[in-house]
Amino acid sequence: MANISAELEVEIVAADHFVWSGQATMVKARTSDGEIGILPGHTPVLAVLAAGELAIEPVSGDRITVNVDGGFFSVDSNRVVIVADNATVGDEATATR
Repeated sequence: MANISAELEVEIVAADHFVWSGQATMVKARTSDGEIGILPGHTPVLAVLAAGELAIEPVSGDRITVNVDGGFFSVDSNRVVIVADNATVGDEATATR
């Protein structure tokens, strides 16, 4: 099996602050139409983001979870942009220990 070398460039911002950006192999989110998983090579998408949890598999490091209160979700050319009304990194407290 060949390895997929493409990666996603992910950027997450909230209305009033920067949340996270980096390279990832997968992003999973809840939209108004249901859950969506994004892998490298995904077709372009623009969706309304529902309140819930985002999951990001970074290229290196542990899975990152982000709790959002809604917003929108855009995918184009392996770039994922998430603009949330409000967002907090789920493991912020444990990452600083």
